[in-house]
Amino acid sequence: MTYQPPVRDHAFILADILNIDQYGDLPGFAQAPMDVVSQIMEESGRFTAEVLAPLNAVGDKEGCHWLPDHTVTTPKGFKAAYAQMVAGGWPALGAAPAYGGQGLPHVINLSFTEMTSSANMAFGMYPGLTHGAYSAILAGGSQDQKDLYLPKLASGQWGGTMNLTEPHCGTDLGLLRTKAVPQADGSYKISGTKIWISGGEHDLAETSFTWSWPGSRGHRRGFAEFPSSSCLNSCRTPTAIRGNETASIATVSKRRWAFTAMPPASCATRKPGAGW
Repeated sequence: MTYQPPVRDHAFILADILNIDQYGDLPGFAQAPMDVVSQIMEESGRFTAEVLAPLNAVGDKEGCHWLPDHTVTTPKGFKAAYAQMVAGGWPALGAAPAYGGQGLPHVINLSFTEMTSSANMAFGMYPGLTHGAYSAILAGGSQDQKDLYLPKLASGQWGGTMNLTEPHCGTDLGLLRTKAVPQADGSYKISGTKIWISGGEHDLAETSFTWSWPGSRGHRRGFAEFPSSSCLNSCRTPTAIRGNETASIATVSKRRWAFTAMPPASCATRKPGAGW
């Protein structure tokens, strides 16, 4: 099976339907005239067709492997492909220049994302979730949080993950029961059961940043981001976002939260560095 990226279709949509050259007075578009965008689309097609698409079958056959030392390895070739993607600056395509990004319009990044997902959806989850974590912090994080996390997420040095739904929820996220309750010592106690920790641990990026998304009925609504245990080994003072609030956070058990699909019903957390 081969993948033929629809480069001409993307160019047609951007040039003839959206006519992106008319938006030169908007942020990012001045740096994205159609002749430059065409070159980006061509290179996107080459990378996704020649590098990512051949690994699609490999991922299906091999899958990821969870090792006894609690590390996870991705299928053969994924790590090299991720390194090539990072070296090419693709994760930074639509990120803000203030945080090391190229500052191009989101619609350009969207075209690259579509080709990535079409060529190899399993691989595309990794940079896709990273961009989601980046976008959440950019929209609701404090300046300290942005300075700490965004450059590494934009570059692909750190990865984002998602740990969102729960056994009783499906897609109805208003039914979330997992809670993160702040403690007097600055730590949080997290209770609840999460499933499908997408990209929770892997060998592609230096560390992973987990979307753990606590929230429950009867409490102040809002989602929160918590770094995974591996991230806490690299971060200085990790912080979480909860609505418009900011607070110091703690990690949950390395072996019971970040590395398994279904943690126990209640996990008590501690301050970063407190150990287990």
